[in-house]
Amino acid sequence: MKAMRKFEAARAAVALWSCIACFAALAQDYPSRPVRVVVPSAPGGGFDLVGRVLAQKLGEQTGQAFVVENRPGAGTLVGTQFVARAAPDGYNLVVGGLSNIALNMGLYKEPGYDSLADFVPLSLVVSHSYTLVARKDLPLASLKEVIDFARANPGKLNIGTSGVGTGQYIGAAIIAALAGVDIVKVPYKGAQPVYQDLLAGRLDLFFDNTTTTGPYVESGQVKALAVSSRERAPTMPRIPTLIETGVVDLEMETWFGLFAPSRTPRAVVERLRAEVDKAALSADARSRLELGSGRSLRMSPAETEAFVKAEVGKWVGLLRKAGIEPE
Repeated sequence: MKAMRKFEAARAAVALWSCIACFAALAQDYPSRPVRVVVPSAPGGGFDLVGRVLAQKLGEQTGQAFVVENRPGAGTLVGTQFVARAAPDGYNLVVGGLSNIALNMGLYKEPGYDSLADFVPLSLVVSHSYTLVARKDLPLASLKEVIDFARANPGKLNIGTSGVGTGQYIGAAIIAALAGVDIVKVPYKGAQPVYQDLLAGRLDLFFDNTTTTGPYVESGQVKALAVSSRERAPTMPRIPTLIETGVVDLEMETWFGLFAPSRTPRAVVERLRAEVDKAALSADARSRLELGSGRSLRMSPAETEAFVKAEVGKWVGLLRKAGIEPE
C-alpha cells in the first residue's frame, strides 16, 4: 500500500512538472502568428488610441504583428461580443474600458457577454477624467450655483450628451440624479456638434473628457466648473473636483486597458501581462497615452481584477440610482 501511494505521488509530481514545462513552452512560443487587437469603436478616440499605442509596442517587443481591428457598432457591443466569442488562445484581444466593461453591464439586459465571467483583464494602462463645462456667459460661477439654480428652476438648464452609452450621458444623468435636479439632456451625434452650440451660447452645459475640454477652457471659450477625478487635473489645478464642490459625492474616470477571453491559457495571460506592462512603462508609449489629461495606471493583476469587479458593481448601482434602466 505504501509503495502504491509513493508511486501515485511520483506520478502526480511528474504530471505537475510536465504541465509546468508545457506552460513554459507555450509562453515561450507565444505569439507565433499575428495577434488581433479589437477596438470596439471607430478610428479616433480613447479606445482607438490605446489599441494602436499598445499594438505598436507589443509588436516591437515580441517581433510579431499585433493588428488593430476596428469593430464599431451598437455602442461598443459588437466588437466586445466578437472577442467574448472568439477562440481563447491569446490571438484575440479587446481594448476594454469603462464603457464596454462596466457601463454596458447596467445599460443592457442582454449585452451578449458578461464582463467578469467572459474576460480576464491583462492590464489597465491609462485613465482620463471628465470636466463639467458651461457656456462662457452662463451667469453661474460654480457647480453649487448651477445646482441651486436648477433646483429653483426645473428644466430651465440644459446639458449636451453624446448618446445613452457614453460617459458624457452617464455623467450628466448621475450628477443630476445625485443632486436631485431636473436638467434637460439634449442628444447630439458626437462631441463636436455639442461644442458648436455650447460656443454659440445655445447650450448651457457639457460633461466631457478633460483632454477635449482643455483647449476650450484655456482659450476662455467655455468655463470649467468641476473635474470628475479624485484629484484635481494637473492641466487645470484651479478647478475643483466634483467631491470638493460638496454638491455630489462622485468620482468618475474613463479607464482603458487590454482584455483577453477568460479561458485563455494562464501562461499566455502572464506573458501578455508582462509585455503590456513593459509597453506601458516605455517613455514614448506613456507620453502618447497620457496626452492631455491622461493618468498612467499601475496595478498588480490582483489589484486590476479587484478594481474591474468594483467598477462593474459601482456603475450598475449608480445607473439604477439615476433612473437609467437596462434596455
